[in-house]
Amino acid sequence: MPTSRLAEIIEKEESALLSEWKQLQSHSTARRERVSPSELNVNSHDFMLGLRQGLAKGNVDDIQGPAWSNLRDMLTNLSRERASQGFSPVETATFVLSFKQPLFNRLRSVYESDVQALADETWAATQLLDQLGLFTTEVFQKTRETVILRQQQEMLELSTPVVELWSGILALPLIGTLDSSRTQIVMQNLLEAIVSKEAELAIIDITGVPTVDTLVAQHLLKAVAAARLMGAECIISGIRPQIAQTIIHLGVDLGTVITKANLADAFRLALQKRRLAISKI
Repeated sequence: MPTSRLAEIIEKEESALLSEWKQLQSHSTARRERVSPSELNVNSHDFMLGLRQGLAKGNVDDIQGPAWSNLRDMLTNLSRERASQGFSPVETATFVLSFKQPLFNRLRSVYESDVQALADETWAATQLLDQLGLFTTEVFQKTRETVILRQQQEMLELSTPVVELWSGILALPLIGTLDSSRTQIVMQNLLEAIVSKEAELAIIDITGVPTVDTLVAQHLLKAVAAARLMGAECIISGIRPQIAQTIIHLGVDLGTVITKANLADAFRLALQKRRLAISKI
């Protein structure tokens, strides 16, 4: 294909392109409600600047080169902002793709009498803008995935609180499924609490754990072993009849671990081990 004149056309028609493009964007309800006119103006001008820089020095077929770094950075920031503002991937990519209409209008004016040149330039512009649109979608998705992973991590941490029942006695109530990643957080929270509270006893309550299989039992034993290495003894409470039968059926050895049917019994035992007692006034 002959050398593209996109850079020359965009620079010459920049004012008209910007005006028509911003007008198209402002008609979008989603943008009007969540993006201010000043922000839209800044984003549009920054995009045009990066686009001209890339076209002047780079390859239209590949936006990964150094000439496009400024535009990639600009679109990365925009995609992350749009993700945090509640935009969808389609709405975010439309910021770039909506530039096609004013650009194609300019190309038709420039190549009114040259059909082949119009087709070539239109194809070059389509390839370029599609790449940029896909780039915003990719950044958007990665941003959302990062947010989701962070939220999952925070939920795991919130779902494994360590409570100080008494001086030197901690409780770790577990609710939900206990998998490898959550076990790691459980052990970390428990060990940190043992150190900070100088605890000698820790009660791991599994009343809220729906099922106990071999893997869950192994995770519990790991938590107990880790606590022992820190100088604290563990009591597992919440051993319901069904769980007891399952543990026996699986052949899991909990012989070295003290178990109790409920948290109250475990707490009573923990007080006895510390030579403490609670009495009525």
